Amino acid sequence: MSRPDGPLPRPFRTAARRWVLPAVVAVTAATLSWGGPAGADSDPSGLTGAIDTILGDPRTEGGAASVVVADARTGETLYQHDPTGRLTPASNTKLATSAAAMGLLGPGYTFTTDVLADGRVRGGELRGDLYLRGTGDPTTLAADYDELAARVAAAGVRKVDGRLVADDTRFDHQRIGDTWGGDDESSYYAAQISALTVAPDTDYDSGTVIVEVKPGARAGDRPVVSVTPKTSYVRLDVRARTGAAGGDGTLAVERQHGTNTITVSGTVPAGADPAQEWVTVWEPTGYAASVFRAALAAHGVRVTGATRLGRAAPAGAKALATHRSMPLKDLLVPFMKLSNNMHAESLIKAMGYKATGRPGSWGDGTAAVAGYLKGVGVDATKIRQVDGSGLSRKDNFAARQIADLLLKVRSEPWFADWYASLPVACDPARFVGGTLRSRMCGTPAALNARGKTGSLTGASALSGYVKDADGRELVYSVVQNNYLVDSVKPLEDAIVVTLAKSTAKEASAVLPKSTRAVPAAERDGDLECSWRKPATC
Repeated sequence: MSRPDGPLPRPFRTAARRWVLPAVVAVTAATLSWGGPAGADSDPSGLTGAIDTILGDPRTEGGAASVVVADARTGETLYQHDPTGRLTPASNTKLATSAAAMGLLGPGYTFTTDVLADGRVRGGELRGDLYLRGTGDPTTLAADYDELAARVAAAGVRKVDGRLVADDTRFDHQRIGDTWGGDDESSYYAAQISALTVAPDTDYDSGTVIVEVKPGARAGDRPVVSVTPKTSYVRLDVRARTGAAGGDGTLAVERQHGTNTITVSGTVPAGADPAQEWVTVWEPTGYAASVFRAALAAHGVRVTGATRLGRAAPAGAKALATHRSMPLKDLLVPFMKLSNNMHAESLIKAMGYKATGRPGSWGDGTAAVAGYLKGVGVDATKIRQVDGSGLSRKDNFAARQIADLLLKVRSEPWFADWYASLPVACDPARFVGGTLRSRMCGTPAALNARGKTGSLTGASALSGYVKDADGRELVYSVVQNNYLVDSVKPLEDAIVVTLAKSTAKEASAVLPKSTRAVPAAERDGDLECSWRKPATC
């Protein structure tokens, strides 16, 4: 998911985070060998023969692939393989979501979070309810709620003789996307979506808390467990123990269904580095209200009434404080570089609200995306999109429509910002290289190819832009489904590297070496590498 010129509004964290083995094998120079032409000095079949050779790899047996390559300037199709075959695109869905958001909401679009008073303030006392109103900002940090609370105190409010009401009515109350896996409920990449939420970090993983587990001093000791941000909204059920130094850890951190009880079980070896896990909360509106209420108390503002969720602020309520998010063109960086699902879903619902005036929903949002695609000349009738992120198995795209989108957006006035948000092959910076930062290194595609990755179990995609050896810019889209091997990403990379080393007159296949088999203990579905917080992707 290159970084826009100039400083970003907030200090995006670049430190890598990891405590479990990744389920996806990273395609790096160590596991992938880039050779010369496959079998001859040149391929007499040209680009078609080269890519067909790669797609003939045994790893594709029994699977499906849709591939399109085009000249970015002229739009001429240079290669296609089942171009209209609709497949599960995984996070390539975010290409449509992000482009439509830039087109419909605009690169300067911001989310706002407001604090409003429904009543008069006299002598430091608000006689009425205090409202916290959100519009879907997925980047709101605990520090932002603290700043809002400080402004309420600065406005002279010391006591609220009423309730704290969390107004999340900008979005509907469907929290989970269509066909999202139930076994992903506590996984941070499948957090519940609300118009009010909290992100615990500057990756902006909204709707989650970070649970940190430090081993005790000796084997058998209870580990030290903490939560970021510090909140009473979740309850820790610590059953874990410290294991022997140098031993294998068996730590598991999971939230119980329908609750905010997080169970920490297993063992963490003595002397080991602290382990961290990002865990979703149940009902993010309540999470935001809880964090804000605690911030009010810290600033000397006492709320006497209870917290109420889901009620709209009255039209006559007076604004006491407002927080505004970074503009969309900057939000694209953490969104696309790290393939952040919650950002995609907040934008989908924001587009749905803008299009209809109704509470933002997945149905209205995806309809707005389809309208945008039709407007720029992409045949949206050949697409099925039910969410913004691609986490749903119902999403269906063909490489033809993805390639058409990549071609059409080049003429948009905001294209430079959108293009900059795409991950860059082999750029090690986390917010530049993103999910491609350890792929295609040592090849002509390194620091050349840009693209959006996509990964679910049995579904993989890579689509974007690359310059060939003549300096000609090409558009490519590779979508693969129904494979049984650990990963087909080496084949995606081989296609892009083949394009990078080709010329208009000559192309030859660059064949990948097989990646190692992934032990069963390391497998947890072929998901986006960034969703596992690995040191490298």
